[in-house]
Formats: sequence, structure tokens, C-alpha cells
Amino acid sequence: MKKLIIAATLGVFAVGALAQGQFQFGNRNPLAGIDAKVLDNFGAPLAGAAYWAQAYVKLTTAAESSYAPVGTALNFRTGAAAGYIVTTTVGTGFAGGTQVNVQMRAWEASGGTSFEAALASGKLYGVSNPVTLTVQEAPATPQDMVGLQGFALIPEPSTFALGLLGAAAFFLRRRS
Repeated sequence: MKKLIIAATLGVFAVGALAQGQFQFGNRNPLAGIDAKVLDNFGAPLAGAAYWAQAYVKLTTAAESSYAPVGTALNFRTGAAAGYIVTTTVGTGFAGGTQVNVQMRAWEASGGTSFEAALASGKLYGVSNPVTLTVQEAPATPQDMVGLQGFALIPEPSTFALGLLGAAAFFLRRRS
């Protein structure tokens, strides 16, 4: 009886996982016309465990601030493939056939394991252009992020730097 209950519970979770809409999270697929390399603030491609990337999704009709992370954060590839992640199928939690906006967000790993933590700690971060796609339920082939453009990470200005900028503006204004 115990085995039957466990099997039924696992079956419910497995069916639920198949019922959610999915897409292909990746920034390079020559067959789909995607070549969106991610660079650091000096123009070098991101490489290895020093950087993370994660998909963020929102309904196309939702407010811009409602993007939420989906899937797991991935490190960037190294060598000739630096600047790219390994393409992964990501579930969205939305039903198949739903139209969503997807962004790739990247950050310095030393800032934490989430985009929000890296942003709060003042580390390098970047956000891609939004890509609109329709998520697909398995066994249909998930859509690629066609239209994704490359981007570069930017530094978060420190409080000290902003204070200096304000002081400079104050002194320049007093002189004139």
C-alpha cells in the first residue's frame, strides 16, 4: 500500500512537470540565428565559474517589474565558447501556448548565487533585451530565444562614487 501511494504521488508530480510550458534558454544556436555573446565591462567574453546567467520570465501583459527567475543559474563556457552558456530546456510554470517575455540576466559570481544578490553587493551585472516567445508543453519542441542580442555587464555605481559626483555638481554650481 505504501508503495502504491508513493508511486501515485510521483506520477502526479511527473504529469505536472510535463504540463508546464518550456523554452530553450541559450545564447548561441546558429541554426536558429542566435549569436548573443555576453561580455564583461572591458569587452572580454564571460568565462567559467566567475559568472552566472539565468533566465527571467514574465507574461507579455504583466508589468515590467514582474520578471521572475526560472530554471537554475548556469556558468559560462570557457575557451572558444566563452561568452556563451550551454543551452538548456527551462520550465516556466506557465501553461503551454502562453506568450511570455524572456530575458537573460548575468552577473559576477563573487556577488552571490542570484542576480539580486549581485546587484545588492555592487558587482557587475547585465540584462539582455526581452524576447517574446510562446512556451511549449512536452513533447513539442521548445522555442529558442530568437531575437536575443548580446550585451555587456556594467558596474553598479558605488555610494561613494555617487556622493563624489553630487559634491562635484554642488561645487560647480556654486562657482557659476
